[in-house]
Amino acid sequence: MPNSKQHLRYQWIKPILDKQISVSQVLKVAPFSERTIKYWLSRFRSGGIDGLVDKSTKPNSSPNKTPVWIEDRIKQIRNDKEIGGKKIFWYLEKENIDVSEKTVNNILKRSGLTRVYRHSREYIYHKKKITVPGQLMEIDIKYGVHFGFGRWWYQYTAIDLASRWRYLKAYENRQNNYSVFFLEELVKKTIDMFNIKAVKTDNDPVFTNRLTGYCKSQDPLNPRFHEFDLVCKQNNIIHFLIEPGKPTQNGTVERSHRSDQQYFYTNLNKPTTIEEYNYKLRLWNNWYNDLPHCGLNGLSPNEYLKKVQNVFT
Repeated sequence: MPNSKQHLRYQWIKPILDKQISVSQVLKVAPFSERTIKYWLSRFRSGGIDGLVDKSTKPNSSPNKTPVWIEDRIKQIRNDKEIGGKKIFWYLEKENIDVSEKTVNNILKRSGLTRVYRHSREYIYHKKKITVPGQLMEIDIKYGVHFGFGRWWYQYTAIDLASRWRYLKAYENRQNNYSVFFLEELVKKTIDMFNIKAVKTDNDPVFTNRLTGYCKSQDPLNPRFHEFDLVCKQNNIIHFLIEPGKPTQNGTVERSHRSDQQYFYTNLNKPTTIEEYNYKLRLWNNWYNDLPHCGLNGLSPNEYLKKVQNVFT
């Protein structure tokens, strides 16, 4: 009995090859057409028993195949900027390169340049999206440059939830007066772009005395306000606090800190002065504010602010 498809075909054409019978005589008993028998004969004479193996019907080329130079450009952007397929698609659009987002993702996947993402949890509550700049800003402090023995320079960060626009400032310490200075500079910086209506912080003592001062106050029902709260009140800004131990409630600024660590601090040469540190932070933040964001459908924070200003004007 034949043990493969090509050996079965060989058994049908072998008597013809040995000139024992003709093709017409085989066709009287074979369940195949004359064209098939002659095709097998031709394949066997040119390639032997291996010539009877089925060949792939996949075309060698396609008129719709993505050009090689576009594939190379996609890989180059992925390696240089370390961004995903959606953002690469937006970059190609700006370069007038006509290719779909699905094609970009397929090329990245085929080249082994994709990341494995965690599955989104369906039970997460999604809040209503904020679209008005200044409606709510998240403020937090990140450990910046480490000098050993518990000594750090700190990065103060404020990010607008609507536009993802950020303002960064470095200080040599984390104190109440630095938090106040940062908020006052933030108000001056945004006065020409939008009005800050509310800010949200964690329960760090440099932002609030809710956990550290209320219980020590002589009159807990009428405690002394924190300096940060006083500045907020002077500028008609509402100060929200997250629940203790739940940094995910400040998720936008925490996510931006991850980008800082991944793209800025891993390549940062340790600055020698706080002025140099602030200068490098400004350069990095200018680049960040011009970076396309998935949450803004490909717009950068600066582009989003311009778009909103044009709508209202």
